[in-house]
Amino acid sequence: MALSVVFLAVVGATLAAAIRYKTEADAMDANQRVAGQWSAAVRGDTVPHTIPARRPVDLIQVVDARGHVTNSSRAAPEHTPLSRVRPPPDDRFQHITECGTSQGCVILMAIRATPTSGSSVIYAGMTAPSILSTNELDIGIAVGAAPIVGLVGWTSWSMLGRTLRPVQTISARMTEITGTDLSLRVPLPPGRDEITMLARTANETLARLETAVKQQRRFASDASHELRSPLAGLRACLEEALAYPGEVDPHEALRDALATTDRLEAIVADLLELARLRAADPVPPERLDLAALAAEATGARVNAVPVRVRTSSPVPVSGQRVQLARVVENLVGNAQRHAEREVVVRVEAVDGQAVLTVEDDGDGIAPADRERVFDRFVRLDDARRRDPAGTGLGLAISREIAVAHGGTLRVEDSPHGARFVLRLRSLDGTPARPPAPGGSGT
Repeated sequence: MALSVVFLAVVGATLAAAIRYKTEADAMDANQRVAGQWSAAVRGDTVPHTIPARRPVDLIQVVDARGHVTNSSRAAPEHTPLSRVRPPPDDRFQHITECGTSQGCVILMAIRATPTSGSSVIYAGMTAPSILSTNELDIGIAVGAAPIVGLVGWTSWSMLGRTLRPVQTISARMTEITGTDLSLRVPLPPGRDEITMLARTANETLARLETAVKQQRRFASDASHELRSPLAGLRACLEEALAYPGEVDPHEALRDALATTDRLEAIVADLLELARLRAADPVPPERLDLAALAAEATGARVNAVPVRVRTSSPVPVSGQRVQLARVVENLVGNAQRHAEREVVVRVEAVDGQAVLTVEDDGDGIAPADRERVFDRFVRLDDARRRDPAGTGLGLAISREIAVAHGGTLRVEDSPHGARFVLRLRSLDGTPARPPAPGGSGT
């Protein structure tokens, strides 16, 4: 609205200036023509005492060198010159505007009859039009612009109201959405303007927020459930030792309590690791040899099941050493718990990707469970039997690390046992490729 008023004011002022300029220029041209005609008559000494004149140039005088009016039109004064301004001999023509005369403001053209100092001066002019001497033009333009300003204001207000109405609806709906119910969505206006994009972005943000909150709640519920079991076992062990001091071996009770405490500590440590992976600022990556990293991580393990590392050349990747070593240790440790005779680790470059494969010769993982094993606190029956102290978080942490490195971690088909395949981006930024047909996707 304010911009419209400023724009109309500028247009009005420009229009008024143009009209005034054109009116004054036309008046000057008319004055100059008439003054030129009577200048020639003065030189020919054919000027009557009363000069005939027609409007609009009806003010004509001939003034001699002494300033006396010798000839004049009926509308011009007989004795008083229209102006005291006399053009110099070397500049015979001069435009003059005089105010305060008996005719009010007048526009004149003064011409010296001959280029000599003693020649007469012819004045030809007219009363200045009202648009030049008064504010009538400005008032007229303002009166004419008032309806336009009103129309522009009403149109702007209506358009602004229609534009902001969806925003008000979105704002009202957003105030209804709380942390207890994130399923609500803001209405999506028709069209493809910025308001529609805002509503769509708000709904996408709400959907991501709802998913994140559900995951956090499920995580808290699962964590509470997993922590409750060892805490209950620890409490039962201690209560039994207190209730039956003569029947319970204190050393055995303390060993059981310590084992339960170890499991609690492992669960808490893994929970903290998951929290750090999601909340910590990213650490700058470094150039690593995945083959050397795998050999180093597996060589430090002490287990009855041997691990064979097969690699023919360095496989450079870009990543964080500690986190990638954690992935290798988790995968190898998981494979050793389920293997019968050995675990095989292969590191190779395939089509510009770094691929680490960990295989065991155990019972394998059913296709229906190949994605479920990466969920937090999920432990298959065989895993619970082989490792009662496990936390069910190792594979979840490993996948989080793989995704954070722009890679993938999946369980793929194997003729015997389980096969975990880690694919990472190469140093030139090639994205990790999906598993070969037959593998389980995320």
